Amino acid sequence: MATAPAVQSRRHLLHTRGNWSPREDRTASAVWLAIFWVGTVAGFGTDFSRFLHENPASTMVVRVHAVVFSVWLFLITAQVLLVLRNRLAWHRALGWFCAGWACLMLVLGPWAAIAAQAAVLHTPFSDPPFLSVNIFDIAGFIVLLAWGITLRKNPAAHKRMMILSTVALADPGFARFYGWLHPAEPTSIITWFFAMFYGNLLLIGLMTAWDLWRGRLMRSFVVGAAALVSSECVTSLLYFWGPWKTLTTGWVEARARHFA
Repeated sequence: MATAPAVQSRRHLLHTRGNWSPREDRTASAVWLAIFWVGTVAGFGTDFSRFLHENPASTMVVRVHAVVFSVWLFLITAQVLLVLRNRLAWHRALGWFCAGWACLMLVLGPWAAIAAQAAVLHTPFSDPPFLSVNIFDIAGFIVLLAWGITLRKNPAAHKRMMILSTVALADPGFARFYGWLHPAEPTSIITWFFAMFYGNLLLIGLMTAWDLWRGRLMRSFVVGAAALVSSECVTSLLYFWGPWKTLTTGWVEARARHFA
């Protein structure tokens, strides 16, 4: 018979594949997604009036981007609900549609970000270095999503990676809510990092703590989460780096000249 210390040690090993029923992870996935929804609705809800009355008005590609990214939230929510209702065949079929939709997001994300910056170039709202957030967010989302797809025959790892890929997109909503509470722009790398990514960190922290407590920490999740947080650190450093501002301003100016 295994001793108590041995059992406790095994509980805290990093798993490569869950040795528990996949059903036991379903409610947790719904909870993490629900928290994501709360931050997104709160953030964009406080910003919606400004969006509708922007001057100059947002471009068509920005509006299409908003619709496409919103649809993703409904798609990933449908996927979680299908699993909760044990509609696994439907979940798998919709999954390939979701993968194609993510490719559309990969194109529209950077395109809309540059278009939005070009529309306000050389105004008080111009902020070309913010493209670091747009680029790293969509890159993290796509990489983690692709990884999650490769893990689809490993249910425990697949669930966590798919939720983590959506967590990579949490900052637009959470950061807007923070900006509503504290309108002053953070002036240091550390404060800017936490103002921008506290929602991502909250979700990653809760997911990690829950799995650690349950003895279900997955190696793929730990690696993916560490990579995501590292990319957000790089994003923050780039935002305050002078050469990055020069480079991104050149991109936005080129875009503005091309579509003038």
